[in-house]
Amino acid sequence: MSYLIKHSTVGTIVHYAKHRNFDFSRTPNKSISSSSSDDDLPFPKEEVPGGNDNGNDNDNDNGGAIGAELKEYQTSLVDWSGPDDPSNPQNWPMSHKVLMSLVICTYTFAVYVGSSIYSSSQAAVIEIFGVSEVTGSLGLALYVLGYGLGCLLFSPLSEIPAIGRNPPYAISGFFFVILCIPTALADNFAGLMVLRFLLGFMCSPCLATAGASLADIWTMAQFPFAVALWAATATLGPALGPTLSSYAVKALGWRFSSWELMIIAGPFYLMMVTLMPESSGPTILYYKAKRLREETGNQNLMSDSERKQHNLHVGSLLFDALIKPWEINALDPAILFTTVYMGLCYGAYYSFFESLPLVYPVMYHFNAESTSLIFLAIAPACVLAFTTHVLYLKYRVFPRLTNGTFGELENHLLPGLVASPLIAIGLFLFAWTARPSVHWIAPTIGLGLTVFGIYFIVQSVFLYIPNIYPKYAASIFSANSLSRSLFAFAAILYARPMFQGIGIDGGVSLMAGCMVLCAGGMFLLFWFGKRLRARSRFAVA
Repeated sequence: MSYLIKHSTVGTIVHYAKHRNFDFSRTPNKSISSSSSDDDLPFPKEEVPGGNDNGNDNDNDNGGAIGAELKEYQTSLVDWSGPDDPSNPQNWPMSHKVLMSLVICTYTFAVYVGSSIYSSSQAAVIEIFGVSEVTGSLGLALYVLGYGLGCLLFSPLSEIPAIGRNPPYAISGFFFVILCIPTALADNFAGLMVLRFLLGFMCSPCLATAGASLADIWTMAQFPFAVALWAATATLGPALGPTLSSYAVKALGWRFSSWELMIIAGPFYLMMVTLMPESSGPTILYYKAKRLREETGNQNLMSDSERKQHNLHVGSLLFDALIKPWEINALDPAILFTTVYMGLCYGAYYSFFESLPLVYPVMYHFNAESTSLIFLAIAPACVLAFTTHVLYLKYRVFPRLTNGTFGELENHLLPGLVASPLIAIGLFLFAWTARPSVHWIAPTIGLGLTVFGIYFIVQSVFLYIPNIYPKYAASIFSANSLSRSLFAFAAILYARPMFQGIGIDGGVSLMAGCMVLCAGGMFLLFWFGKRLRARSRFAVA
């Protein structure tokens, strides 16, 4: 626990104030680490094999020069002090990994709650500021758009060794919590909407780099389980927003939803900055190399990632963050399909925030507070989906990966292949049972079934893409994140007019029809994915 506090954001600031440097090592500092010792690193002999046989002095000279150059490269490379180096996040104690994962999940939950917690105040905002229902829904839509756009900025920043994971978390999280105050005090609609967008933008590092933080500390065999839990909390967050705020807003006024967000996010943010150490391996090695350069005066001592990014320019960083993801989508049909499919899934999910107020109060005479409780149906769907996925990973995926019988990489899509029809079935069930003559539990089951299917689509894509496109996974996920946000942003704005125009049955059926087409696309990707990989310039065939 002491290490977690010592190397958390707060602990790092205190250490810098005292020593004027950054150090994330778990072991006592040494002037030269074992990884940079001349004696412990293998390097080729300066004499080229066979050189004496042919008497070619030039060959010997060239071989010696190459060997000396390689030796210099190896002995100036700062790396972990062996496979069991305690500073390596992969070697941290299990208790530290679990605690850090829980902190990430709880903060992610707070961030996602922030999107839909506004929905309980939406009716009052429309009445007080005299705006239309579509305009009033911008409070939810702009928040979702903000965290999608923020991912494009903060995700590549966290990959820079000199920055790492924690600074984006800490700085943006501080503003996220503080901005809840002016949001609660806003006295004009335009200002309220700008602040809602900024709230979404400032919370985006948690969504952009949470997966990377989990990958830092968990092994490849453990990582899918951690991501499964994180995805479950991310799915559950928006669902519980209306439930958490509806009764409080009724009693304390529309502004209290923003105060409530600060009450929820504040403690989780404090846990993050006091208990979560820097987990980026390249960042830890970067500052280890920097310390060794100061101690030895040897300016050649550098970490591997530091060397790779030594000549990195801002233009290259911006290209990789803003252009590269869309280039991959434009040139790779498999990636384009997954981007669109996940976007449509999130659009369908967020459309429920507009459809439920048109169903349960109108057809079943629920009040606003009772309608918000309908979202609790998503909780058992998430728990069931998470449990099913964990069992699938434990008893089917990893045994087959271990004994080499897993088969093609497209088998990662199997859960999504099975679950994709469930999304369409859930939407059709909601569309055609949402009427006074049918009990309210029927459309509620449709809601839960839809979210259950969406969870497995997300998990399938999260497992498939890093295996097929390891080099470009970060770029693909950043585009995927923005796509989800854009589709959700659009769905929030068009859903209510569409439902009012063609009815709940027609509007939700239209979305279900799109999901039927996507389910067919999932089958095509499963069967023809290997051929697409062979033709792709980005995939590992």
